[in-house]
Amino acid sequence: MSRLGNLGARLYRGEVGYDFIGKRKIWYGVSILITITAIVGLAVSGLNMGIEFKGGAVFTTPKTSVSVDKAETLASDASGHQAIVQKLGNGGLRIQITEVDTAKSDEIKGELAKGLDVSEEKIAADLVGPSWGEQIANKAWTGLGVFMVLVVIYLAIAFEWRMAIAALVALIHDITITVGVYALVGFEVTPGTVIGLLTILGYSLYDTVVVFDSLKEGTKGITKQTRWTYSEIANRSINGTLVRSINTTVVALLPVAGLLFIGGGVLGAGMLNDISLALFVGLAAGAYSSIFIATPLVADLKEREPQMKALKKRILAKRAAAAAKGELNEAEQEDERTAEDAAPAGAVVGQRQEPPTGHGRTPGKRR
Repeated sequence: MSRLGNLGARLYRGEVGYDFIGKRKIWYGVSILITITAIVGLAVSGLNMGIEFKGGAVFTTPKTSVSVDKAETLASDASGHQAIVQKLGNGGLRIQITEVDTAKSDEIKGELAKGLDVSEEKIAADLVGPSWGEQIANKAWTGLGVFMVLVVIYLAIAFEWRMAIAALVALIHDITITVGVYALVGFEVTPGTVIGLLTILGYSLYDTVVVFDSLKEGTKGITKQTRWTYSEIANRSINGTLVRSINTTVVALLPVAGLLFIGGGVLGAGMLNDISLALFVGLAAGAYSSIFIATPLVADLKEREPQMKALKKRILAKRAAAAAKGELNEAEQEDERTAEDAAPAGAVVGQRQEPPTGHGRTPGKRR
């Protein structure tokens, strides 16, 4: 068995583990700090909305020897707005310019034909209205709202309402961080970004439900025992599914990282960035929130129940009594060790020793 597999088995059996629940205030503080940073970045920088949301024109040129940088400068000078230029597989260029009307589009098309040294008739120009992007955004918000409601209802029925609330907080946490990263790095927000945001919700919820299911099984009949508190069982549930969560997250992140860093970064396929960044950040945030946010939050909510408070009190009292008894046994063992040290060499503690005989005396016969 591999080291990771051996570690996973030991975590599952509770032989080793990390105290996630006991250090939950640290994770809460880290999450609050990251969330505040994301919100500040969103408020200061804002989102770089794509042409589908702002409206504008998209020009597709035939094969040309003009570089992307030169074409970008040419398009920006002709339109008065920042242009986004991408190299196509056939050697042509795709030029996006926001906030352009029909009249301005014809003017820009003529300037591009001169600067790129191609025929004006071979340049395709498509106008995109902002209403289309607005419809997509509205439908996305509607879908997000319906998804959240269904998630809360399902988790409340399958598990309990505390777990539903914790999962909802974790989902909002993941979305906020992902949107904040978009604002901070300045990546363009496109319909692909919206699809990516909706996709990560499922991944985030999957990791959370795995831990919740283990927690539900571990807490059956919890009030009938006096060995573990709810928080301790929750901590064992996290440790028991930790390796599984890490494996599934890494396997999901590898292809997404390939799209983001190799496809978008090295190969320059900028159209992959919009969806790959959302997936990459969302998957990582989802794995984090399921371990460090959702389950500790459930433990906090459950420990407020009178039954759980009474259980914890009984367990702590039992442990205190066991500790006191252990100290008494340790004192008794110390006394025995002292007696053993005082006994003659070769004697066995608890065995009666013969009295020593005097010098010059012959011991009498035993009867």
